[in-house]
Amino acid sequence: MLKAADLLLLLCLLGAVDCLYKQWIPDTNYENKTNWDKGEVPCGSDKVQFPAQRRVAVFVETTHAVQEMRLPVDGEFILNSGAGFYVVSGQEPGCGAGVTTKFKDSDSLQWFNPTLWQAASTPSDLQHGKFLFSVHEESVPCQYDDVVFKVHSSFRVGVSSHQSAVPVQSLSVLGKTFKSKSEFSEYLSSHTGRLQFHGSSVVTVGNPSCGDPSGCECGNSVHHQQICSSVTCGSVSCKKPLLPTGHCCLICGVILTIRYAAGFDLQTYRGRINQMFLSQPQYKSIQVGMSKISKSQRLISIIPFGTSPEIQVVILDGAEGTQAEALAQDLVKDANSHGSTLGITGVELLTSSGNSIDSSGDSTAMVVGAVFGVLLLLTLIIIVVVLARKRVIQMPLMPSLDIFRTNTDIGELGGDLDRGFDNPMFDNPNALPDIPGLQGTDSSNGISMTRTGVFFMNPAFNDNETDFNA
Repeated sequence: MLKAADLLLLLCLLGAVDCLYKQWIPDTNYENKTNWDKGEVPCGSDKVQFPAQRRVAVFVETTHAVQEMRLPVDGEFILNSGAGFYVVSGQEPGCGAGVTTKFKDSDSLQWFNPTLWQAASTPSDLQHGKFLFSVHEESVPCQYDDVVFKVHSSFRVGVSSHQSAVPVQSLSVLGKTFKSKSEFSEYLSSHTGRLQFHGSSVVTVGNPSCGDPSGCECGNSVHHQQICSSVTCGSVSCKKPLLPTGHCCLICGVILTIRYAAGFDLQTYRGRINQMFLSQPQYKSIQVGMSKISKSQRLISIIPFGTSPEIQVVILDGAEGTQAEALAQDLVKDANSHGSTLGITGVELLTSSGNSIDSSGDSTAMVVGAVFGVLLLLTLIIIVVVLARKRVIQMPLMPSLDIFRTNTDIGELGGDLDRGFDNPMFDNPNALPDIPGLQGTDSSNGISMTRTGVFFMNPAFNDNETDFNA
């Protein structure tokens, strides 16, 4: 009967799940010289000291002699078969005069530090050092990953984030694999579990595996700021540095974005790249990271209207040469030749050198996007018009065309006056009734009629008077 780890490995090889293994690098092993302040494992002439207030579970693989040992208030030794300690009196031969050696504090080691993890496709690759390159977000265990802590090892890891739970598919510690949430919760509540895991968040196992052959998003984008706070970026010297989605630092290399259709399988394509291209001698220094991302779609490159899933392939050249672009050209040619078989509908390329690489392929997606954008714009216009007619919204007033006119009360220079319409009462003096003084020149009556119009005299503004007395 297959064990759980063997079954997971079989499924990965068959491409049924997008399965990656993430292994924690640091440990709290007694035999690891990097855990001691002197850089050496204590010998029989040395005095061993653990920080009194620090909580730690230390794995001891063999037997050790010590001169003296000071233990913490809350700690634990995990002894391998046959391991232990014994005290010697005096100086141990070959050990020297002896010193006081202190065990380093491991409380600062955090789960969301991408530099403290290694990724591989299988447990065998982990053991043989065949590690995968990933963007920083995916260097930390994703929600569909299997987390591995080394068999003959202990550790202390801080799990703190703005979310209460950190989900993974499974977790292996001290040679035991946990896939049940209740079973792992029981382990976390044990004394050893409390010494190994600490922080405000809780790691949970039993998350469903990725059921999409095209891959699943990692889910660590919500922790991007926390992940990047642990990363120190170096300087880059390329012409156009690139920033891959999910990465914390600018890179020199190539970003290849793959558009796909039904039938695309991420595991199959990853295996194809490894077997057909990365196995070639000229690509020995190349690092390739593949991940599924959601790319924002924008109308006229400005207005966002949704996202679309795509495959991001990040290509780095460890030798700082031009092989990254050479591999990108090979991948584009392969996609153009076998895209229909692989389920690839098109590719887009960005290079840090500024060189253009032919990425011609199926432009159906671009056409569909353009048509969709036009339809969206027309829909918005129709909605605005309907809402304006129903007075739900008020359209801004348009400026009157009269502001573009000159003095329209007069015609062209020297032309006839435009009176608008004929008024027989004023334009034809003969039509007026015979009223004495109406048409005379005597202004004392207060009204006078001329050929150009009718004028009323206001006694308050009489030229013969300088003051107006009411």
